[in-house]
Amino acid sequence: MVKLRLKRCGRKQRAIYRIVAIDVRSRREGRDIQKVGFYDPIHNQTYLNVPAILYFLEKGAQPTDTVRDIFKKAEFFKELPINQSKS
Repeated sequence: MVKLRLKRCGRKQRAIYRIVAIDVRSRREGRDIQKVGFYDPIHNQTYLNVPAILYFLEKGAQPTDTVRDIFKKAEFFKELPINQSKS
């Protein structure tokens, strides 16, 4: 199963996170399938590759709770058609 989750990058005390599609059995810094965005909590910046995220969600990927909160804050689910926003 594939999940959309955060992968820590950056230096000590200045972490940024990549949002990646990764196999569930991989560790946090393990090999990812594809990078689909990044999140910088210090500067409160977010970049999302919407077509790639939609592709993985259609294939059955599940976002983690933290990634789902980032999507909600970025109003990602408002861009989806009504029939897909229920899931």
